[in-house]
Amino acid sequence: MEDGMAVQGAALKPSAHTDTFARDNLPDPALWPRLLFDLPELAYPDRLNAAVEFVDRHVAEGRGERAAIHHAGGVWSFAELARRIDRIAHVLVDEMGLVPGNRVLLRAANTPMMVAVYLAVIKAGGIVVATMPLLRAKELGVIVDKARISLALVDARLADDILKVRDGSDCLRAVLKFGTDAPDGLEALMAGKPDRFEPVDTAVDDVCLIAFTSGTTGVPKGTMHFHRDLLAICDTYAKHLLRATPDDRFVGSPPLAFTFGLGGLVLFPFRIGASTCLPDKTAPLDLLDAIERYRPTVIFTAPTAYRAMLNALPGRDIGSLRLCISAGEALPKATFDAWQAATGIVLTEGIGATEMLHIFIGSTPEDVTPGATGRPVPGYRAKVIGPDGAEVPDGTPGRLAVIGPTGCRYLADERQTVYVQDGWNVTGDTYVRDAEGRFWYQARSDDMIVSAGYNIAGPEVEGVLLTHPAVAECGVVGAPDDERGMIVKAYIVPKPGFAPSPALVAELQAFVKAEISPYKYPRAIEFVERLPRTETGKLQRFALREIASRPAGDGASAAA
Repeated sequence: MEDGMAVQGAALKPSAHTDTFARDNLPDPALWPRLLFDLPELAYPDRLNAAVEFVDRHVAEGRGERAAIHHAGGVWSFAELARRIDRIAHVLVDEMGLVPGNRVLLRAANTPMMVAVYLAVIKAGGIVVATMPLLRAKELGVIVDKARISLALVDARLADDILKVRDGSDCLRAVLKFGTDAPDGLEALMAGKPDRFEPVDTAVDDVCLIAFTSGTTGVPKGTMHFHRDLLAICDTYAKHLLRATPDDRFVGSPPLAFTFGLGGLVLFPFRIGASTCLPDKTAPLDLLDAIERYRPTVIFTAPTAYRAMLNALPGRDIGSLRLCISAGEALPKATFDAWQAATGIVLTEGIGATEMLHIFIGSTPEDVTPGATGRPVPGYRAKVIGPDGAEVPDGTPGRLAVIGPTGCRYLADERQTVYVQDGWNVTGDTYVRDAEGRFWYQARSDDMIVSAGYNIAGPEVEGVLLTHPAVAECGVVGAPDDERGMIVKAYIVPKPGFAPSPALVAELQAFVKAEISPYKYPRAIEFVERLPRTETGKLQRFALREIASRPAGDGASAAA
């Protein structure tokens, strides 16, 4: 042990997994990040099943009748959720032949059954591989093959693509549908099963989740997380920054297949016996409906959703909200200011990563500095490093590096040595730390625009453009240029009532020059109907860079 750090992996606890694929494909222990467990709440026992901690514990301690999930059909208590989890676990073992360590693909929207299935897999000793509902057969096939998945539980409405994968797979042997009254569906099989299932005696460091990264190009990376990791994000970020109580209700838009959604909508409330709200739809206007119907107090969503909700706030009752968390992409100051002016609520920002499981830098409402992401979450440490890996002085842009109780462990992937360097998780974000220890986001490291020798952060230019009354959304990337190497190019979705024109281009360029250093202004502007985004609402700047690299064509655009 050195300065509260320990390289984990060499002394893994005896596993409960009879299918040893996950342990066999962990990175070499020497390639793991350093892990911190210096908070007393992170001292977990050697044997731990996360599903027991999130649900069964509340039933055993007399809180079984408390609400766990609010949904369109009513309310599930923790006791009702526990019964469903146990019946599903019996189906997994008795009917599908699950053995501890098997990977189980899940595919569904944010529904109560998705929550129950997720926790049932973990309780039975399986490993969840949750997938985004919008993925198609080709993308699912890559995940199935890489994680060697043998079983899948899917919403009947989303079954077609995974059935195509099964028919051509050498490892996926069984697909079971839920959300159906078919005699061979999960609900029918559950009906004859006992209400109690003995949890598998998993190790604290048995893998229980493989989360695949989203929004990137190339082969997706599977990030491997332990039972203790699910608790650790609750006992650090949620405990110290959210400070929620059992009477809080959580709501949000991120899919449960996205670890931002898993934490914010399931793990954080369930850790303390609070409840979650799972509306049928989670588009911005649907979220407003859900807030009025379910009266949640805590909301997790992306900056784009807050911007969209702003336009529809008049006449809506969102008075139940007390805490609004923004993550998934950088929060523009214009959105922060507009939300606070309209609601009186301070947006709190956070940065996380699939590799780290959830947020590791953030702020509480009373410690917010507009424009800054915040400070390291208790239990985590962060620094800004230069190209040589050495820490740079405050005020100097560099790569963000972080350590804590969670960290990157890729599934059989040579990119482990890129993400973990000298024991630190290097996230791929460019940040500046100030003298007070706050971290200020600049850009994804590959989103920095180098133009005529100047380093320009695209998100900074976006933040300025979003304050102009003509701009609804925008994305800023570098476009190739013979003279400057690259130029700043903005893709803009105009607000209703503003028509694309050369005059508007000139107005926007002059506006940026007046707000920030003139060399950062967009020398090219193209108006578009929509921007490319991931299913979680994150702007896909790589897609914009690909578009910007093509030869110029027709369109409402101009350069100067």
